[in-house]
Amino acid sequence: MRKLLIANRGEIAVRILRAARELGLRTVAVYSEADRDALHVRLADEAYPLGPPEPAASYLNVARLLEVARACGADAVHPGYGFLAENPDFAEACQQAGLTFVGPSPQAMRRLGSKIAAKTLAQAAGVPVIPSFHAPDAATLAQQAPAAAARLGYPVLIKAAAGGGGKGMRLVQRPEDLQPALEASAREAQQAFGDPTLLLEKYLVRPRHVEVQVLGDLHGNLVHLGERECSIQRRHQKIIEEAPSPAVTPPLRARLAEAALRLAAAAGYTNAGTVEFLLDGDGQFYFLEVNTRLQVEHPVTELVTGIDLVHQQLRIARGEPLAFTQGDVVLRGHAIECRLYAEDPARDFLPASGRVAVLREPVAPGCRIDSGLVPQGEITPYYDPILAKLIAYGRTRQEAILRLQALLRDYVLLGVTTNRQFLLEVISSPAFGAADLDVTFVERHFAHWQPDGTAPDEVVALAALAEFLQRRGRLAEPPAAAAAPQAVLTPWHRYDGWRLGGSR
Repeated sequence: MRKLLIANRGEIAVRILRAARELGLRTVAVYSEADRDALHVRLADEAYPLGPPEPAASYLNVARLLEVARACGADAVHPGYGFLAENPDFAEACQQAGLTFVGPSPQAMRRLGSKIAAKTLAQAAGVPVIPSFHAPDAATLAQQAPAAAARLGYPVLIKAAAGGGGKGMRLVQRPEDLQPALEASAREAQQAFGDPTLLLEKYLVRPRHVEVQVLGDLHGNLVHLGERECSIQRRHQKIIEEAPSPAVTPPLRARLAEAALRLAAAAGYTNAGTVEFLLDGDGQFYFLEVNTRLQVEHPVTELVTGIDLVHQQLRIARGEPLAFTQGDVVLRGHAIECRLYAEDPARDFLPASGRVAVLREPVAPGCRIDSGLVPQGEITPYYDPILAKLIAYGRTRQEAILRLQALLRDYVLLGVTTNRQFLLEVISSPAFGAADLDVTFVERHFAHWQPDGTAPDEVVALAALAEFLQRRGRLAEPPAAAAAPQAVLTPWHRYDGWRLGGSR
């Protein structure tokens, strides 16, 4: 392995680029028209255009990605997460093109990529699973779903068999809502994953979301790196993660890890992967799914184990055996990660876009920022709204919380709406401090969250000064610039706070 093509963008492309360089690899970035000036493009040894900004025409364009790999002489491809990362057809296409795919085998992906197939494999491996129902086709599911839901007992959860990230997922509380929810979930699953297959699952009330990180090499060695708590979510999408889980005792950790490794072995799993579980209040856990890729939240595991997961992915892919055994893996301290999104939590997490007018990413002891941002960079609506990951480490959970609070307070990003203030208030809340966590945390504690709208006197004074200077500049323009009286009446020539699609 000498030259690595990163088939992704944003902060994860930057993360992989830096890890690859540390191992002496040359790096190749790819970019859509919207990302021409992105940080991953600037950092790579080489960069090649993919096409228009739409994902299907750029980052999901397998033929173009393979064409770039051939043209630049790359011998390996890292898919990051999202896009093609869990697509076994892409992994297979890379192998057929003579490229090393940094990830599990296509066969393992297929065994675990479908939630239905993964559940079946988990049951065969003796891993506890949530009671569920699936049918061979949409027509049969529609016909048998009412009876199946009644057997499972309401509420039930509809899930897409393929993919993740909450796409195609619906919670159904009443029988009369089942059919419309099935139709909506199938449409969303088809749009997101190209597969409308669904399953019904018994809904667990207020469980925790706990996952186990596994690593497997090509020589039969398989280890776990402990667990992560991922219960703080919005719309089934994680926003805050930590390691280790404050709810997991050493005996429970051993049981979770044993189940994860048993399933990974049954699937013939290699490279990095994550086995996800739901944990109830009695300490009983149930298999949820396997993410056959690097996780967004991998930094918290790196901080508490001292093991670089991207390094391990690359070393495994080029045939090296794991340089450590299970006995060498020791969890030290506590790490917490927040996902900084371009979105507005006060408007139901509506995605936001704009230009990065001011960016100040602080450096502090025990803190790490994985970012793909640059000053004046354009935040477009075409991709997942994640901008950066803010991570803090401490000897204790409380120390990690305090460091993360300081990091969020000091982080400055102006020009686009983000969830920074929301994240700060979540990790500063008494419930989070007490580790009273479950997947309904945001709905229970922050359902109607609104930012404090009070501006300090200094901010009001500076805004008034800026307004005055702008108006004075407009009045001082030569007469020719204001020749058309009607021009000053348009929204583009008035300083009255008017904006498209937003409040003044």
